[in-house]
Amino acid sequence: MTVPFSAATTAYGNASRLINSALKPSVDTTAQAGQGPDFAKLLSQAVQGVVDSGKVSDQKSLDLVSGKGNLVDVVTSVAQTQVAVEGLVTVRDRVISAYEDIMKMPI
Repeated sequence: MTVPFSAATTAYGNASRLINSALKPSVDTTAQAGQGPDFAKLLSQAVQGVVDSGKVSDQKSLDLVSGKGNLVDVVTSVAQTQVAVEGLVTVRDRVISAYEDIMKMPI
């Protein structure tokens, strides 16, 4: 089974739009100004960094497929994206663990 190149690029584009729409904050977080760094903003920036890294990796992969890219650049950018995703997953796991610890606390 082969997937046409245009179908793959359409799928990547749709996934990118979904991720970008999910990153837009739906709540005004500016009400807490002056109280230190905003966790939601920091988390949003971290996720945006991973998305940007993925876009660079995708572009380098597309350049390689079209004959304009370098295999070493593709492998390097994919590895950087993998490290970024693993870091984000680690943060997610720690946040979930902290939430579970808070939920276990007696009132």
